[in-house]
Amino acid sequence: MQDLRSVLIKHGFQFKKQFGQNFISDTNLLSSIVVASGIDENTTVVEIGCGAGTLTRALAERAKKVYAFDVDKDLQPVLAETLAGLENVEVIFRDFSKVNLPELEKEIGEYTVVANLPYYITTPLVTKLLEEGEKVQGLSIMVQEEVAERFCAKENTPQYGSITAAIALKGTAKIVKRVSRNLFYPRPNVDSAVVKITFEKDRIPVRSEKAYRQTVKCAFLNRRKTLENNLVNFFKVNRETAKRILQQAGVDEKARGETLSPLAFARLSDILVEAGIIKI
Repeated sequence: MQDLRSVLIKHGFQFKKQFGQNFISDTNLLSSIVVASGIDENTTVVEIGCGAGTLTRALAERAKKVYAFDVDKDLQPVLAETLAGLENVEVIFRDFSKVNLPELEKEIGEYTVVANLPYYITTPLVTKLLEEGEKVQGLSIMVQEEVAERFCAKENTPQYGSITAAIALKGTAKIVKRVSRNLFYPRPNVDSAVVKITFEKDRIPVRSEKAYRQTVKCAFLNRRKTLENNLVNFFKVNRETAKRILQQAGVDEKARGETLSPLAFARLSDILVEAGIIKI
């Protein structure tokens, strides 16, 4: 394949800032992302934001099938060249955030997500996969380094937040590679990291995943306020009820949301369900 810049220039491709387009051309990096993802010839891959197709090609050389999504139809001639000769790639010009995930999963079965995600859509897309995905086995995604730290954070740290607890319900997150901004074209203003999220069925047993998510949302409603205050404001319960709920959950009434582990959130959400405060 020709040098990536030459291909883009040849087809008159213009980068669009609103899509957060930063493409990878470093072959060693592409190879390491594919290896870290753990995919093999039996794996179906969903790639979100395939860009110029460099990662797509590296994935297709190892995977059974790659469904590559991108919103920018101007990439069509570029991808026709960069993915030439590959029979196991289907490029879909659609906004993945608007895809009906249950319908897609019915069609493709179990899959792994591997992607160099545009920074501006990272958290919404991960949230969509966590909440709607039934057949997703795991995610290996390149994200902004700061976001990667948040995904993998432990309780009682500034990086720990609602997305951390949401990921922990479904699986384990680990930074497998840190990536310099100099390996992208065009060069972004921040460094990146590859996060691998491995899903485990019933990792943290809860009565209701929806109740767990609501509990987490409540806890981080206002980071500076205590859990007791957030319970009062979010669920519209009186202070005595909030104190009782926290006591039952074994949580200090003056604790803040970021001090609770995912297991503690699960326990608290179950108690909120039992008390009839969250309806399932």
